[in-house]
Amino acid sequence: MLSRLIILCITGVLTCSFYGRAQKDNTENQLNEALLKGKTPAKKFELILSSAKFYQTTNVALADSLKNVLISTSIVLNDSSRLAALLFKADMESITGDRSSYFSTVLSCQPFINRVNNDNIQVEILKHLANYHILNKETEMAVFYLKRMVRMAKSIDSKQYLAEANLLLSKNHTLNTKMKDSALYYINTALQFARRTPNKILLADCFHQQSLTYKAFGQLDLSAAKDILALQIATEIKNYRQVAIYSLEIGRVQFTIHNVQDAEYYYKQALDESKNVKDDNLYANSLVELANVYFTKKQYNEAIKNCLQAITLFEKLNNREGLGASFNTLGMIYREQKEFNHAGTQFNHALVNYESIGDLQQIAVVYHNVATVFYANKKYENALNYLFRSIDISKTTGANNQLYENYRLISTIYRDLGQTKKALDYLQIYVNYIDSNATEQSLSKIAELNELYRAEQRDRLILSQADSIDKQRQQRQLTATQLENIKLRNTFQIYVIIGFILLIIMAIVIVRNRWIRDKIRQQQRETEMAQTLLRAQMNPHFVFNAMSVIQSYIYENDTKNSAKFLVNFSRLMRLILENSPKDEIPIQLEVEILQKYLETQKMRFENRFEFSINVEGDLEHEKAMIPPMITQPFIENAIEHGQLHTIDGGFIRITFRKKLHMLEIIIEDNGIGRKGAEMNKKSREHKSMAMNITRERIENLNRKYRTEGFLKIEDYNKTLETGTKIVISLPYRVEAI
Repeated sequence: MLSRLIILCITGVLTCSFYGRAQKDNTENQLNEALLKGKTPAKKFELILSSAKFYQTTNVALADSLKNVLISTSIVLNDSSRLAALLFKADMESITGDRSSYFSTVLSCQPFINRVNNDNIQVEILKHLANYHILNKETEMAVFYLKRMVRMAKSIDSKQYLAEANLLLSKNHTLNTKMKDSALYYINTALQFARRTPNKILLADCFHQQSLTYKAFGQLDLSAAKDILALQIATEIKNYRQVAIYSLEIGRVQFTIHNVQDAEYYYKQALDESKNVKDDNLYANSLVELANVYFTKKQYNEAIKNCLQAITLFEKLNNREGLGASFNTLGMIYREQKEFNHAGTQFNHALVNYESIGDLQQIAVVYHNVATVFYANKKYENALNYLFRSIDISKTTGANNQLYENYRLISTIYRDLGQTKKALDYLQIYVNYIDSNATEQSLSKIAELNELYRAEQRDRLILSQADSIDKQRQQRQLTATQLENIKLRNTFQIYVIIGFILLIIMAIVIVRNRWIRDKIRQQQRETEMAQTLLRAQMNPHFVFNAMSVIQSYIYENDTKNSAKFLVNFSRLMRLILENSPKDEIPIQLEVEILQKYLETQKMRFENRFEFSINVEGDLEHEKAMIPPMITQPFIENAIEHGQLHTIDGGFIRITFRKKLHMLEIIIEDNGIGRKGAEMNKKSREHKSMAMNITRERIENLNRKYRTEGFLKIEDYNKTLETGTKIVISLPYRVEAI
């Protein structure tokens, strides 16, 4: 029964796909027949326009090719027809990203506004004029046209136009970082009107604009939630161009919070859908975003290939914004490969394109990248010049993330110049931003939203095919009855064969589903464990205590120790945040993290204990890999709860070695020991959490690699029951070549 249901589902999908293609082919046939039969010019124009609007969501390349046909056909017609052709041309230029042509077309529509008596067309003109001024950051003129649009929409009682006007008002106010309340008010109003119309894609667009508004003001979890709602609506109504748009934006939010894996998933979904609807602009944008993913994963050849392909498409479309993004990404790749001359050339190309459309926020990003090239060439004055220019623009546009990047690099430059006071000042600004940044807090919420969306996507597929499944089942029953009446013996043989095949399929499906379910549970456990581990690593008490140490150094005017402490601490925070989401990291990197952590703790406790880290054998040469921060909770226990700072001659030793095809880690300290720590309830709970997390990580690794790793805890001095010895055994893995 289960196998039969699956087969019927597949048949339903194929039927739906065939129906979609048939509808598209039917529209093409109608268009060709109308042109061949020699209907009147007005009738031909109406049919071409209707077909072109249909292709806007199904075949963008074909729709774009029809815009010039509409313009030439409308020349002999009235003002309404000519204007309708111009408005369609403006729509297509907006879709393809050709801003210069779009601006020219919109301005050519303006003289018609008082010559055409059609209220709907007048509203469309006002909408495009308002969008023109929004794109040019001319907010007051945009409001002027949008208020006229609202008045006309009310006069004709159009909920759709009222929704579109309020959506654009929200978009206009989002440009100003001080207008958050107004931007949210207008988009909420737009949603109220959109819900009162049958236009589902308008409702999805309102959710999308709400997402962009939240994103502009740094609320990434709400931004992702709203775009997932928009994506669900677009999927339900089978508007795959909008699916590509919303997937692309969700991917950008994921990439912003360093969730590269999910970002790649959504970018590829956008790439596939934009290819299906032949939208070269969306396809090229997806290529650029995927290039950023490949760049992050150090797959430079793939990243360069994507950028070059995107540049070819953007040049054909005359899309300056897309060209700026492509050249900027290409510059970052060359910079990472130490090809600084090539990198500088690409950044200059990016600046030329962004300056041509006045995109200040992206200009600030490119200025920062140019500064990194000057810094790499030790041209510090030039680097500082571009960084301060980037800061000025970022403050104007409200791009706080870019400010943080600039301050961090400025601190590094002043450090290299030996200007310690300035380096510390800018580093403090950077640290303050890290403390107030809510990106990591949004990570778990967005992960939950992704999982909910994918689950609902599966449920929606089953529900959407329910009717088709019933029809297929009825047809099969009718056919079976007819065959039975014709030839009973042959029917019996067919059922025997089918039953045997279905049993095989059912067995395969059950085994496969069980494997998929176990894999999903494994991934969920690893994700939850990663979040728990990250919270454990980023212990607020440790951060606050570290800040107190810095403060005390500053009060004592101890520049050397404060600088050393800040450098260690900032490097430690960066290493933790960058590597915690990874499954495994090189052992050299783990040693560096532990070194920074122990040096920070040692300075915090005024050098009252000693530590050593020993990597035996050829572990570093063989590039052994290790789960990130698996030892940190036990080292923290040794220092904090083992009270090493109170022990005369306190020490902690960490040893990494290869033993019987396993990686063995030994952590030893001469603190007060487990018996002494048992007196402290808080210490007991913290140790329990650390052990539970580590044991679960080891169990996951054992299941994944079929090994027998373990965690063992015993007293360091068994006679006095003091000190602690931890032995962790993990699968021995080396870096993939």
